[in-house]
Amino acid sequence: MKSTTSTPRRAAAAAFIGTTIEFYDFYIYAFAAALVLGQLFFPSENPMLSTMAAFGSFAVGFIARPFAGMVFGHLGDRIGRKKMLLVTIVLMGVATTCIGLLPTYAQAGIWAPIGLVVLRLLQGISVGGEWGGAVLMASEHAPKGRKVFFASFAQWGSPAGLLLALIAFRCISEMEQDALMSWGWRIPFLMSGLLMIVGLAIRFGVPESPEFAEVKENDQTLANPVLEVITKSWKTIIFAALAVTIGSGGFFFTNTFMITYVTQYQGIAKTTILNCLFLVTILQFLSQPCSALLAERLGEGRFLKWVAALCIVVPYPMFLLVQTGNLFYMTAGITLAVVLLAALYAVIAGYMAEAFEARVRYSGISIAYQLGSGLTGGLTPMVGTFLAGYFAGEWWPLAAFFSTLALMSLIGVIGLAHLRAVNRPPVALSQLQGAVS
Repeated sequence: MKSTTSTPRRAAAAAFIGTTIEFYDFYIYAFAAALVLGQLFFPSENPMLSTMAAFGSFAVGFIARPFAGMVFGHLGDRIGRKKMLLVTIVLMGVATTCIGLLPTYAQAGIWAPIGLVVLRLLQGISVGGEWGGAVLMASEHAPKGRKVFFASFAQWGSPAGLLLALIAFRCISEMEQDALMSWGWRIPFLMSGLLMIVGLAIRFGVPESPEFAEVKENDQTLANPVLEVITKSWKTIIFAALAVTIGSGGFFFTNTFMITYVTQYQGIAKTTILNCLFLVTILQFLSQPCSALLAERLGEGRFLKWVAALCIVVPYPMFLLVQTGNLFYMTAGITLAVVLLAALYAVIAGYMAEAFEARVRYSGISIAYQLGSGLTGGLTPMVGTFLAGYFAGEWWPLAAFFSTLALMSLIGVIGLAHLRAVNRPPVALSQLQGAVS
């Protein structure tokens, strides 16, 4: 089954728009957790405890993601990528819209945070199934030799969704505090219902992945692809999970925790840091596809190793610049870190996808990515908040924590590159003779 010339572009566009909507929903929860959810759903006399509780509910979504990755990975390798992507976008849209309709703790007592946590779990389940399917729909439709670049379109949805989330919260941050806390915070969540309809309309128009269609046509689908990939490719899963560590945890460090850090510990206005992150995200959005193209020319493995190594050292100049409190210097510092994070994030999806066979690929990359992001992405804002409170006035423990996440990614990339080289199919003798001649 061959794709038409236009199909790869349509698949890449559908992956981009779909993940944009998914990440918009996920990021607005992150911003709300940093700015308002602690006071509304977890009231406490200690602001740090309220924020920690809100970030705890944020982490719940990540806990659900590895399990969701297994379920959707199994189904995606059994019945198809497209069907799963339609399910995930509906699930995310409904869950996010319902968060916007929830009563607060003052209105419903303990049932309010319980409802919030349940809906957050549904968000996590959705993202757990979404990411792998979007990456594969783009990469498996891609022309030969362009799989990593086309897979980067699914990753491009992250800064696009973040931009939408920042615009939404930037608009409501101008509201009077009473209006913001009573109903204004609900608006970004309620907008998700409209975005869900747009995403569904786009995804319906994209055919099933040709590589999966070939697997199904040849009757190569497995009864239990999750068990197959865990038992036979567990090393690949572990290294791939490590490789995505800084790409997930680092973003939530710079885009979520940093809001709390500069507002609570440096006394910087919410609007200032939101403006800063908006500028940073625009630069991330512009740089990410350039990074994918550069990696394609330099070699994806070599590119990823250099970027992961640079991520180890980047938090130190970032914090030195953030400490100035100057908008220009803060933007420059966070941009330096985020552009490097985005470079790794853009390339790693397609790189790790090629490490798994097509018949278990949805399961393999979903488990690996969600395991890595679940352990680091969800916990990073909580760990950051704890370190900022425990080492009050000191930024170096936060920088060391960031470096540790980057070191884990470097180890993962090196291991993944080794396994890809070992498992690469041998070149046929006829091909070698042709190359010599």
